[in-house]
Amino acid sequence: MSTVQIPNYTTDPFFGLEDKWIETAEGELTHYHELGEGTPILFLHGSGTGVSAAANWWLNLPQIAEQARCIAIDSIGYGQTVVAEGTAYGIRAWVDHAVRTLDALGIEKTWLVGNSLGGWLAFQMVLDYPERVLGIVSMGTGGAKQTAALKAHANPVLTEEGIKNTLSMFVVDKSLITDELVKVRYEAAKNDYASDRLMDVVGARDRDRFEFPLDFEKMKGIQVPVLLIHGVQDVVIPVSRSWDILNTVPFADAHIFSQCGHWSQVEKAGEFNTVIKDYLSACGVE
Repeated sequence: MSTVQIPNYTTDPFFGLEDKWIETAEGELTHYHELGEGTPILFLHGSGTGVSAAANWWLNLPQIAEQARCIAIDSIGYGQTVVAEGTAYGIRAWVDHAVRTLDALGIEKTWLVGNSLGGWLAFQMVLDYPERVLGIVSMGTGGAKQTAALKAHANPVLTEEGIKNTLSMFVVDKSLITDELVKVRYEAAKNDYASDRLMDVVGARDRDRFEFPLDFEKMKGIQVPVLLIHGVQDVVIPVSRSWDILNTVPFADAHIFSQCGHWSQVEKAGEFNTVIKDYLSACGVE
């Protein structure tokens, strides 16, 4: 493998997470955060402006790491992961990148926790690599038909105002979208790694929504435990999406939060962490 230069980058102290990097392919350096020990859990973030592992999971990793080994990656095309020249984006490419990261870390089997696009990836991963997945927790699972909020999400505006508007769609309690949060998301998005390829990444996601949606017929064969989490007021992915999956995946349970939008892991962070830790305990992850 070639030696790829580690970017001169430090995650904003706002998120309180240390930066780690690992070479996952020729010319590819994956940026991630790791906390805790024990059973591995791979965290897969959603899509959007200024998104990254840190900006998605900062309120969850420290608590869930009390129980398991938490690894949160920046998917290729997002955050600070250095992408090899000629890399194509899409659902399969993002899944394969997650598997390459597991390989590089020497992890054979893992739990997956994903929100939105990350939940879509988690389900695609268990379909493509069933031997690598111990179980799934998915919030506001992506890959559904386009809603008006998703359409707006497909034309991201790279300004502080644009980011504030996007994040405000994610929550019921708008006071969560503080100026400080907007500012760190904006700085992350502005960073050349994030913004140069924003439209490529968004385009790939929206193409695959039509060309490569989740195959519900195949999902009937998923044999691992699945927990679906959804906010009643999710306008990005309607809560009916979880109902559809519940009626398809044989071992799926669900937890629905009231007064909660698309960003359950932030909007209901305390309860969310408890729900996940209890579920993992019930599945034998101590």
